[in-house]
Amino acid sequence: QVQLVESGGGLVQAGGSLRLSCAASGGFVSSYAMGWFRQAPGKEREFVAAIRRSDSSTSYANSVKGRFTISRDNAKNTMYLQMNSLKPEDTAVYYCAAKNGPAYDTYYGNYDYWGQGTQVTVSS
Repeated sequence: QVQLVESGGGLVQAGGSLRLSCAASGGFVSSYAMGWFRQAPGKEREFVAAIRRSDSSTSYANSVKGRFTISRDNAKNTMYLQMNSLKPEDTAVYYCAAKNGPAYDTYYGNYDYWGQGTQVTVSS
């Protein structure tokens, strides 16, 4: 089964940018629908962005639309989340996930494989 490892989190000032990476092993990112989720303290895990397996079409939460970009590099077997114009409310642990089947999903319960998460903290 695929293993996922996130990296790229950190502390950034409001308005800044970060790029998260999700490196896969034991499987290929091109074989799964992939997604990014985040979880802030005391809150439920929420959908951020997803990319479909078949045609790489994408979907975003309204709260990040226009600021975040999800992408996938099949040659590097890695998925990315480019985050621009960061806000303090973006502070959370960010998780990447993989889902069997071609279609992405906004519900975290429908994903089959998860990374360990990477902390993103945006200061005001």
